[in-house]
Amino acid sequence: MRIHPGPSLRRAWVGCCALMVLLGPGAPATAAPTAPSPEAERLAFVQRYRASQHGGIVRAANSSITCRTSNTSTTPTTPTTPSCADARGGRTAANDDFDMFYIDVDRDPNTYNSSRGEVRLPPGARVSYARLYWGGNLRVGEQKPPKDNGRVLIAEPGGAYKEVLADSVVGHRVTRDADAFQASADVTELVRSSGSGLYTVAQVNVAMGRSAAGAWGGWTLMVAYENPAEPLRHLAMWDGFDTLSTGLDTLLTGGGQRIRLTGAALPERARGTVGLVAYDGDRGSPGDSLTVSTGRGPAVVLGDAANPRDDVLNSTISQPGSVVAGRTPAYTNTLGYDSDVLELDDEIGRGGDQLAFRLVSQRDAAWVGALFVAVDAKP
Repeated sequence: MRIHPGPSLRRAWVGCCALMVLLGPGAPATAAPTAPSPEAERLAFVQRYRASQHGGIVRAANSSITCRTSNTSTTPTTPTTPSCADARGGRTAANDDFDMFYIDVDRDPNTYNSSRGEVRLPPGARVSYARLYWGGNLRVGEQKPPKDNGRVLIAEPGGAYKEVLADSVVGHRVTRDADAFQASADVTELVRSSGSGLYTVAQVNVAMGRSAAGAWGGWTLMVAYENPAEPLRHLAMWDGFDTLSTGLDTLLTGGGQRIRLTGAALPERARGTVGLVAYDGDRGSPGDSLTVSTGRGPAVVLGDAANPRDDVLNSTISQPGSVVAGRTPAYTNTLGYDSDVLELDDEIGRGGDQLAFRLVSQRDAAWVGALFVAVDAKP
């Protein structure tokens, strides 16, 4: 990754990915970047970071595009389609129900999309590793060129924009209905020096308009940290690029994407969190689920109040707990972007010697781009 000062005024791109990988010992990836970054239609999920330390993982995230509140967006697709305002507020609706337009909160005439999310580190924490993911759909009412898929702008709390370039291969796949991509970069030094607060990410290469596939796009900043006041935990991040098979494909192949964290002994009454980044999951389209098993007992389907167990890819940016990191804007229904953190408690309470995750989509043509885990470790 390279970070350069000053705004980059280029336009942006499309997101995607399907998940999961085998975890073994390793360290953060530090592949040298190129400009423009090389691209591939499919990327196997690989480990980006792993550590056993006192600490955890937090994340900031937001979407880069939403429905218009005027003109054609107020004309419902069907009599039951909610208004744009009601959809943003959480009503069941999908991105293909609306004419979609850029979110732009920074009042900078040189950017055409921007949004903010909060990194909330606990007192005494030191950043170990941070990675920024961004992606979206390049073909909706307009067609965006892919040349800027590997570029984005980021501003730390109170700071000015800096250009970030992808430091590894960009996933970019064209299908009949979409032109999807995801890119990422190591931003450890920036987050380590800046700490907690609202980060602004701009110029994500996404297309606006309306189509059968719909517009989607957003960004997630994952941050692993050390903190001696917290329990010893296994920390891991993965990313890749592929679609999730749907319908008959899922049934014929045994379904979904899988990841297994091995060599990580879990104590009884272990607790933790799992985070997921996905694109184009539609609220109200059941059939997608995330399960976990520890090798002791059957797999358990994960879910919470924000993420139904049979509709986990439901266009939400969520996390457990009563204190939730802030973002601007804070739409409940992001209309095609998921960045969720779910608790692991009773599901892993028996302990075990592994964590096995499986993500399945039987209805949504979803893309999954990244996964992280932070779970208690045996001392």
